[in-house]
Amino acid sequence: MRLGIGSYAFPWAIGVPGYPSPKKPLDAMGLLQRAKALAVDVVQICDNLPLHNAKEGELYELRDTANDNGIRIQIGTRGVRPDHLLIYLEIAKLLDAEILRTTIHSPDLKPTVERAKSSIMEVLPKFAGAGISIALENHESYRSWELANLVKGIHNPYIGICLDTVNSFGALEGPEQTITELAPYALSLHVKDFDVVRVGNQMGFMIVGRPAGEGRLDIGWLFDQVLKEGKEPDAILELWTPFSDDVENTIHKEEEWASRSIRFLRGKVS
Repeated sequence: MRLGIGSYAFPWAIGVPGYPSPKKPLDAMGLLQRAKALAVDVVQICDNLPLHNAKEGELYELRDTANDNGIRIQIGTRGVRPDHLLIYLEIAKLLDAEILRTTIHSPDLKPTVERAKSSIMEVLPKFAGAGISIALENHESYRSWELANLVKGIHNPYIGICLDTVNSFGALEGPEQTITELAPYALSLHVKDFDVVRVGNQMGFMIVGRPAGEGRLDIGWLFDQVLKEGKEPDAILELWTPFSDDVENTIHKEEEWASRSIRFLRGKVS
């Protein structure tokens, strides 16, 4: 299991819609430099750094820099429209990426699971022919069992799951349920730690982010569950760092959390 960082480990440095912009927003090359500084093996560039907007020369530079530093690239987007997936297939080829992480839903479309299955099957032979896998990330829009059934129904080694440890709370599923359901199909793993805290008026709870190893996620158990299924996905750090009233202070906190998280995870990843 290799250790990596995702672009959602540094969302504040990249820029979060509706909040003040960073003075110097982090770009894909900057994320790669963060991976080098943290001495991790993988970087996952997702939809908050949309690669289809990059120029071809920028992509070649990104690939060459990653190769020079021994870092593997995974890429990410949202949605399963065949035309969109094929755009990202070409980007994956150019970047030597072996995994495309995506979600079933996109900002403008939430297909049924059956429609999503049909869309994926339309393009999957081309992905398989290129040796590139599609990893569907669990989100609140679909239950874990629905995603598991989709992958089982397609029954192809080039389709699997990008297992996120927290996203399915929105579907009323805790990490134990989500991990148990989806670990057998994990091609990529988002390690995102969390806490559950009672709000100040005592009437309700909030799910909040924490650095890896400092929240409620049993990371040792998580890795055991995935490995016992015969899977060895890359462990990609993501963070839900809370906003700290000032975007630059928040970015600094985000960097601290990333460093603490990677130090912890390095002792857990075999």
